Amino acid sequence: MADRTVARPATQASARLIVLRHAKSAWPEGVPDHERPLAGRGRRDAPAAGRWLYEARCLPDLVICSTARRTRQTWELVAAELGATPEVVFEPRVYEASVSALVSVVREVPERRRTVLLIGHQPGVQDMVLSLAGDGDDEALGRARVKFPTAAVAVLMLPGAWARLAPGTAALTDFAVPRGVRARRSKDAEGG
Repeated sequence: MADRTVARPATQASARLIVLRHAKSAWPEGVPDHERPLAGRGRRDAPAAGRWLYEARCLPDLVICSTARRTRQTWELVAAELGATPEVVFEPRVYEASVSALVSVVREVPERRRTVLLIGHQPGVQDMVLSLAGDGDDEALGRARVKFPTAAVAVLMLPGAWARLAPGTAALTDFAVPRGVRARRSKDAEGG
């Protein structure tokens, strides 16, 4: 396998925030929300999100992930596709976080980090992306406003320091919803 290095933004004056909603989760009876695992579709879509990040050269040097089981599982499957080993912080404040809580977490990122991947939950991730995006690709903004489905990825460019992150200060450069391929059952497997 080819060596995969961490991509850097064009200038050191800018930073890139990648926001990923966890992949599709299951709803097993009697399991607390924090411990819900990924569903089959989530186990297929999370690697697709990782492949998209790799192909788009959106390789993080820091990952901030909610402590919920479904976000941790999403990260494990995404990470397997990246070939890079960024620092990972499992942050309890990301679980069920509001926009202000998510922005506060991101503001604490050390300035040496230039590409950060945040893995979280609805509605916080969508609300944060739309709050931060004062500019950007009109099509991406439109799609992010309408729906932010599971395994959706938003890429924001920030003009300066993480500590100065504020509403309207970022540009949404990409919004994607990578999907995995569902295995097809053969006639033999169906007994036909």
